[in-house]
Amino acid sequence: MTAALTIAFVPGVSPAKWVRVWRERFPDAELGLLPIGPTDVDQALTGEADMAFARMPVGAHLNAIPLWTETAVVAMPKDGPLASADVVTEADLTDVHVVDAGPVPEDVSAALDLVEANVGVVVLPQSLFRAASRKDLVAKPLDGAAGTRIALVWRDADASDTTEEFIGVVRGRTANSSRNAADRPGGTTSAADDGSRGARGGSGAGRGSGGSARSGGGKATAKQASGGKAGGKGARKPRGSGRPGTQRLGNGKPKRGSKGNR
Repeated sequence: MTAALTIAFVPGVSPAKWVRVWRERFPDAELGLLPIGPTDVDQALTGEADMAFARMPVGAHLNAIPLWTETAVVAMPKDGPLASADVVTEADLTDVHVVDAGPVPEDVSAALDLVEANVGVVVLPQSLFRAASRKDLVAKPLDGAAGTRIALVWRDADASDTTEEFIGVVRGRTANSSRNAADRPGGTTSAADDGSRGARGGSGAGRGSGGSARSGGGKATAKQASGGKAGGKGARKPRGSGRPGTQRLGNGKPKRGSKGNR
């Protein structure tokens, strides 16, 4: 079956909870999943993916809905000098060798290899540490660290009724609730956030991967109101003039996204 929607996701982020809701709500609309590398967001969105779960900041040409903030932790050997602490402070790190100060190491596996070899410690998101599953290491929260933000991102060129349905699933809308203007792609402007965007007040999505703290919900985008749409994969589908919400096909299936040739 050709996917109605393809969602990419970076390491440490699991879209499983939203996939379950989607498959229950739209059993005839196949949802494809595409694991990608931490720096492959743009490549995925210009290729097969319609949307992506990514770590901010992302490019100013992308729409983004910030979802949650990951806890920053310090990975260390179980018998290391800081392993007995409940939390680690910046002052504690002055007494040890920091292999990578984060917030996200360029090569997580290589950095943790050095920690296992007792070379030093590494700062990284808790979700990435858990995904690495290093049994000889422990991770302690880094006190006062800002953490990293996870967002659902997409291009204007890929906005469609189907992507709006997925936004609704992520934001926790019920099957019978309608979208309001703040939920619609390409309809807001923003201030800076993590160097590229800001969040509007509103409902947020549910908690994501383990060890993550909920951040303020609401849509954010780095584009200016007068900015043009990104091109490359098709234009946005027009909306109907009837009831606010998603236009459906005759059998109740959401319309496919702009990436029809898969």
